[in-house]
Amino acid sequence: MTSQKPADRAPGAALRLASLPIRDDLRGASPYGAPQLDVPYRLNTNENPHAPTPALVAEVTEAVRAAAADLNRYPDRDAVELRADLAAYLSRQTGTPLTTENLWAANGSNEVLQQLLQVFGGPGRTALGFVPSYSVHPILVSGTQTRWLPTPRRDDFTIDAERAAAVIAEQRPDVVFVTSPNNPTGHSIALDELRTILDASPGVVIVDEAYAEFSSAPSAVSLIDEYPSRVVVSRTMSKAFAFAGGRLGYLAAAPAVIEALLLVRLPYHLSVLTQVAARAALRHAEETLGSVAALVAERERVCEALAGYGYRVVPSDANFVLFGRFDDAAAAWQLFLDRGVLVRDVGIEAHLRTTIGLPEENDAFLAAARAIAATALTDAARPADSDNDRG
Repeated sequence: MTSQKPADRAPGAALRLASLPIRDDLRGASPYGAPQLDVPYRLNTNENPHAPTPALVAEVTEAVRAAAADLNRYPDRDAVELRADLAAYLSRQTGTPLTTENLWAANGSNEVLQQLLQVFGGPGRTALGFVPSYSVHPILVSGTQTRWLPTPRRDDFTIDAERAAAVIAEQRPDVVFVTSPNNPTGHSIALDELRTILDASPGVVIVDEAYAEFSSAPSAVSLIDEYPSRVVVSRTMSKAFAFAGGRLGYLAAAPAVIEALLLVRLPYHLSVLTQVAARAALRHAEETLGSVAALVAERERVCEALAGYGYRVVPSDANFVLFGRFDDAAAAWQLFLDRGVLVRDVGIEAHLRTTIGLPEENDAFLAAARAIAATALTDAARPADSDNDRG
């Protein structure tokens, strides 16, 4: 038998995307993705910089080893034991008693959101979001052929709840997205403001709490019993739990909402390896979440230093900070990269976003920010005096 070498050119490479009979609404669209560059300091994707503890690594390894003996069998398609563990964790974390019937889990919170849109969105339906916010929301909305209704936030990136209620009353969307803390700006919404939005909403309000563990604001989970047909709270283990590679997202809602999701979830969507690894991570929640306090303290240090250098710093309840104002945000992004620091240009005029990293990573970022401030800030943002050594 003659051995075959890999082809130098992929079969079919002559075909171009534009030639495929894809949906018209997908033509010209761009896939989601942040730059993945090999630089000394990667502060652009809001990961938890603290690696899993040796004890957690050992338990995940053992759990996966044990599960591997049955990889010829399908996993529990409803992930009941994992959902029970998630309910126990979220009950402790929010102070609101929850049961397995209130929880659902999927491969990252993006899949959770996609499933919700498959149920409550679709052709002829609309979804409203307060922008700027999580850029994946409109992508998922488009993917389910739901019509997107972007509604601007205030100039300080907070939500005007009364104005939001008026827009909702006029547009009557089937789905409303409220991200709290908001990515990429960091603001949390108060429960009384959320109630104003809920009272005006005819459909489901998805409260995206991916960064909730970094905030002291109360969770919308406490409103599920008050608004059972409207409140859905999505969460993730990617951020505070340092489980981004594990891809586990989940939501809390009334049991009937979970029943609705069963209508669209793919069979056996959550692998047995993901389920057992996530359960192991939940058993180590206390030690893993110990890093949250350290990151919050670093966030405050970074914010104070940036303000001292003359930056406009947007208040944040998350593990990231939006800062500016730059004459040219894209050019400023490159200046950071030239200094070995990868931050995120999220498309907000004159602003960039940095993830809060380990102290030494934040030191490198601040050193770059201090050097860049002298030339890259707008005149309105630049301090009147030339002494930028504060903070």
